[in-house]
Amino acid sequence: MNRVYKIPFVLLILVQLFTQITVGFAAAATAPAQTTNAVPAIELQKIRVSQSPEKVRIVLDVSALPEYSVNLLEDKAPQNKDAPAAHISVTLPKTINKGVIPALPAQDPVFKSLRISETKEGITAVIDLKTTAVYNVFTLKNPNRIVIDIVKKYEHKIKREIAPGLTYTALLRGTAEGPLTAHILDLDPKAGWKLQPLLSNQKTVGLEKLSSLMQQAKGAAAAVNAAYFGLDGTTLGVMQLQGTIIASMDITRTALGILPDGSAIIDDALYQGSVELPDGQKVAITGVNEERGADALILYNSYYDTATDTNPFGSEYVVEGNKITAINTNNSVIPQDGFVLSVHGKSQQALGKLQVGDTVKVTQSLGDQWSKAVAVIGAGPRLVKNNSVYLTTKLEEFGSDVAVGRAPRTAVGITKEGHILLMVVDGRQKHSIGLTLLDTALLMQELGSIQAMNLDGGGSSEMIVQKEIVNKPSDGHERSIGTALAVISTNLAN
Repeated sequence: MNRVYKIPFVLLILVQLFTQITVGFAAAATAPAQTTNAVPAIELQKIRVSQSPEKVRIVLDVSALPEYSVNLLEDKAPQNKDAPAAHISVTLPKTINKGVIPALPAQDPVFKSLRISETKEGITAVIDLKTTAVYNVFTLKNPNRIVIDIVKKYEHKIKREIAPGLTYTALLRGTAEGPLTAHILDLDPKAGWKLQPLLSNQKTVGLEKLSSLMQQAKGAAAAVNAAYFGLDGTTLGVMQLQGTIIASMDITRTALGILPDGSAIIDDALYQGSVELPDGQKVAITGVNEERGADALILYNSYYDTATDTNPFGSEYVVEGNKITAINTNNSVIPQDGFVLSVHGKSQQALGKLQVGDTVKVTQSLGDQWSKAVAVIGAGPRLVKNNSVYLTTKLEEFGSDVAVGRAPRTAVGITKEGHILLMVVDGRQKHSIGLTLLDTALLMQELGSIQAMNLDGGGSSEMIVQKEIVNKPSDGHERSIGTALAVISTNLAN
């Protein structure tokens, strides 16, 4: 009776306190030892390679089953982007090579190359990999074969309860396109967890690393990056804190709202604001806490800075208690409990008759749906709406830097049970290829989101859990960002 030698593979998980996660399967088998005095050399007679969406299979036809060993060597710091990320070496002692390496798979996301090295002791089959991979090595008899499967489709989860109602999961997945690593936080508002928006330097302009930003939130258990920002850290998109609108945008985009009980909503947000003059005329506010442009009327409040830092080609009205207390040409000091109306061009003409002591009324809104929110933070596009994938990339006028290709991604979602999901996906790296916006939407839906939206991504994508960076930012280090979302206990909230 023919006997089949098949050794189950062992899962190798390399985790360094959640900062990097790779995965591999390996197995080694030992054939029965030869008992004769003279052991003839074993021949590697033929080499075969096949490819499918699930795996690459390498078959070594041998005249007899040798003792063999398998090793995985990872290159932690490859010299260039084309260098192999890892090598699987299968060593066959007392074996000589008579085989020829066949044509190899082209453009495979995992497999790179195969080579045979010869020594006095035997031969070694070296398989170069583009990424750290899942693999399985086993033997078969009649005919004698050593089979090496490089598995491209796999899934493994590492789940950890940070505290009751707060769970962190690392998802390791092999796809036909390449490996993927995602990090997911699941927080239950009913168990006392909520999100708290954070501003770099507590202003709408400025940059700060996420690890530093977290220090603003007392007892923060975790945090992720949040809104888009300019080169100087200016918040790009709508933002509201403690009932005050501190950033705006002139197009409708998706936003996240945090309600008093810690629950969340995801919906459209559009800034609308106006100044009512003493004669009843209303003049539209064109922006909040941003650089003043031609014909603009910008409202500056204390979340911007201590002064407006504007040029001298306009006029500025300092308002406290709805009354104008000072009129300047530029760079006005912003009162802590008031604001400055900075105008240029047509807006300057519209407000030109105002005098110190006049009363003005400012009205601002992001939409009725946000009236109960204690905080609102905009980003986008929308990913999931009412449990269906719903991409609004074109409607929200996002450019190719956000909309096109695979990239590191950060997203937030809401489940049917009201849990809030935060997800960061690594990308542009050998251990994780990143996601398209569609793939991000599909994954958020798979994780249970019935509503979901995209946040800023790329090199900004970062997640910190219990003061440790659990993902691998694509810049190779923390990027300074403008805003963040911290996960805090309502019992410890500021």
